[in-house]
Amino acid sequence: VGNSVIQSNNFNDGTTIASVANLSDMLFVGKIDETEVGKLSVNMPMEITIGAIQDKKIPAKLEYVSPKGVEESGAILFEMKAAMEMPADVFIRAGYSANADIILDRRDSVLSISESCVEFSNDSAFVYTVKSEKPQEFDRKYVKAGLSDGINIEILEGLKMNDKVRGNEIIETKK
Repeated sequence: VGNSVIQSNNFNDGTTIASVANLSDMLFVGKIDETEVGKLSVNMPMEITIGAIQDKKIPAKLEYVSPKGVEESGAILFEMKAAMEMPADVFIRAGYSANADIILDRRDSVLSISESCVEFSNDSAFVYTVKSEKPQEFDRKYVKAGLSDGINIEILEGLKMNDKVRGNEIIETKK
């Protein structure tokens, strides 16, 4: 990379003649929309997915979020940087394109149901549990909802593992 250093080339002070990279210390550099940037803080865990490497998520920690946004295509975007924790069995070249999943909150081994099964009314959440199967009858039951990823929602109170809910069955998440 760069120019050959031979006696006939003239180089001035500050001219780059070679680049050296330590590929064991990789940095993810990306941009995040203004609607999401307020949810971020330094040291948040992230998972980096690189298009050239299939089925591998590389852990990372958020190190920097720009204090000033830049307008791109009508949206305000903020630069962010994360230090990647490189596994020994993965070889990565500088310059790959990648996507980051930022983990805002996490729950493991919790009772969760499809969010489409939950009816929201003001500040309350309700589900319809099966009272009898023939004829089909349902009871409207108050539940205390927890964390949601937009698809599944955590149920803190109001349901048990074996309760039947109108809609999808209760699933236990395992990670």
